[in-house]
Amino acid sequence: MILKAPAKVNWFLLVRDKRVDGYHDIVSLMQKVSLYDTLTLTPADDIVLTSDLDLPAEDNLVVRAANLLREHSGYTGGVMIDLRKEIPSGAGLGGGSSDAAATLAGLNRLWALGLDDDTLMKLGARLGSDVPFFLGGRSSLAEGRGERLTPLPIMSSCVLLLVKPGLSVSTGWAYDQYEKLTKKTVDIKLFCQTLDRKDFAQLRQMACNDLEDAVMKEHRVIAVIKDRLREQGSEFALMSGSGSTVFGVFSSQEMASRAAAAMGDHWCRVVNTLVDETG
Repeated sequence: MILKAPAKVNWFLLVRDKRVDGYHDIVSLMQKVSLYDTLTLTPADDIVLTSDLDLPAEDNLVVRAANLLREHSGYTGGVMIDLRKEIPSGAGLGGGSSDAAATLAGLNRLWALGLDDDTLMKLGARLGSDVPFFLGGRSSLAEGRGERLTPLPIMSSCVLLLVKPGLSVSTGWAYDQYEKLTKKTVDIKLFCQTLDRKDFAQLRQMACNDLEDAVMKEHRVIAVIKDRLREQGSEFALMSGSGSTVFGVFSSQEMASRAAAAMGDHWCRVVNTLVDETG
């Protein structure tokens, strides 16, 4: 069984109060994009992970997802999981969470467990705040620590250039640096309508990331990338999640590709946001 696990971006990320469990409450609009890790699942006697990267199996979210599902279901077999990475780690693109979600959904089918979506979501939330999002639709409003999801269909696809400097940012560290709790609000319905219209001038005013200033203070290269994206013609640019990736929104694939050529040694990918097929 071959599975594609997509990356995501955050169109906005508002940080609320810190919870008793140590997480912060957030409000964020997340959307999947056309950058994928690939997982190949093959029946086996035990749970085994192979990868094109040197990944410690005991700490890997894919292995943790497989073990959690086997423990929950009582399944006695195993699986060999081959993971091919395209989504960089520590990038704010949700690669590890997406891989874990694909593992849960894929093994539910491979092992013929018949678990419903709600059960998979609850298991996913035990693995990480973003995992439930990747088990759902292509765009959702995430609240709580990220596990409370409201599907928000977006019908227009945008061209993005993802740019990641040669550093990774720990999500926990990024939230620890953030001290001033936001009072900002976003009109969710208006934001989605503006995104569908591709009204970039208004989106530029509405898109925000509360973690951005704190992360850029420590890693000035992220601010430099934002400035360079604007110089190269992006409609606007924003850090995704806890960083370190910055995405620039472009009016065409050609403009995004030209901008990528001006980003020096930074990792770059031109992608499209994924939209509902019914749209």
